[in-house]
Amino acid sequence: MNNWIPENLVRNPSETHITIAMSGGVDSSVTALLVKEAGFSCSGLFMKNWNEVDGNDGCRWEEDVEDALNVCETLDIPLNTIDLSKEYWENVFTLFLNEYARGRTPNPDVLCNREIKFKAFVDQARLLSADLVATGHYVNSRFDGKKLTLLKGLDHSKDQSYFLHSLTQNQLSSAVFPVGGLTKAEVRQLAKKSGISTHDKKDSTGICFIGETHFRKFLNRFLPLKKGPIMDLDGREIGEHHGAVYYTLGQRKGLGIGGVKNAGEDPWFVVGKDVAKNIIFAAQGADNPALLERQLYTAGVSWISGEAPKFPFDCSAKIRYRQADQVCTVSESMNNELKVTFRDEQRSITPGQSVVFYTEDQCLGGGIISRT
Repeated sequence: MNNWIPENLVRNPSETHITIAMSGGVDSSVTALLVKEAGFSCSGLFMKNWNEVDGNDGCRWEEDVEDALNVCETLDIPLNTIDLSKEYWENVFTLFLNEYARGRTPNPDVLCNREIKFKAFVDQARLLSADLVATGHYVNSRFDGKKLTLLKGLDHSKDQSYFLHSLTQNQLSSAVFPVGGLTKAEVRQLAKKSGISTHDKKDSTGICFIGETHFRKFLNRFLPLKKGPIMDLDGREIGEHHGAVYYTLGQRKGLGIGGVKNAGEDPWFVVGKDVAKNIIFAAQGADNPALLERQLYTAGVSWISGEAPKFPFDCSAKIRYRQADQVCTVSESMNNELKVTFRDEQRSITPGQSVVFYTEDQCLGGGIISRT
């Protein structure tokens, strides 16, 4: 049996129907290839998640669905399409806007995986007779004899467990991840060898619903621009910003600070903001103490196993995607929060982002950073 199928999900391939989440990219294309080659009954399902209000689709979904159709025709797999833009708006984008309005920096990919790809999408796939759903995520899942575990993808440079940390046991039991044991280079090689048209297609980056659009310009359509002062830590006004909600801690680009008396040549970074007063605070130097913290607090933590570990416990954590694992201790705090204390100082801990916990390659779970 294929090593990408957890032991407790093993079934006779000829009696198991797997629906492949087709995005039009190379990862989902090779996922479809591997499922088909494993002998499963299968079909593709493309989901549209976004409707641009001005008709200019930043996701280029029409191009993507055409690519998905071409791949499915090459592999002789039927393709269906579904529109989940209403669900995405209500369960992902609305929260995204609310978090920005509060001055936090949300990560919509985490919520999209939990609420759309592994909930609304799976529900639709079930209606189309799916027993399991296969996605092109670079992660692995295993059965440890009692429960499913979520593991980093073999290619750590592409590992996406950070974005899947809030999945439940039920959601994991509905999904398989065929490319989790491959490197990106191997995925492209397989696609090219099999004559798949997306073998050299550029990876999508950033937030899908923004596409190539300038972020501030996009966000201004929903959160009106309101200029205000940029202050240094001594209370001097050193510049003007375009709206405190648009900036994130640690941000360097787009501040437009220059000509400050006795300031030196070090670059300026956002070190704080007061959304109520519409003020941005900035300081100089990438290692400025105002950017560094050793602890954070998180609430509403979800655990892959469904059960919280015994506190306190030592593990490693990431406070942003692609960050190297950071040694830390997790302990209970007041108000149903957990306190995370790092061995080393962390730069730009950002409320609204996720902190995700690991033991070696196993993802334990995570939550949203509430404060430092």
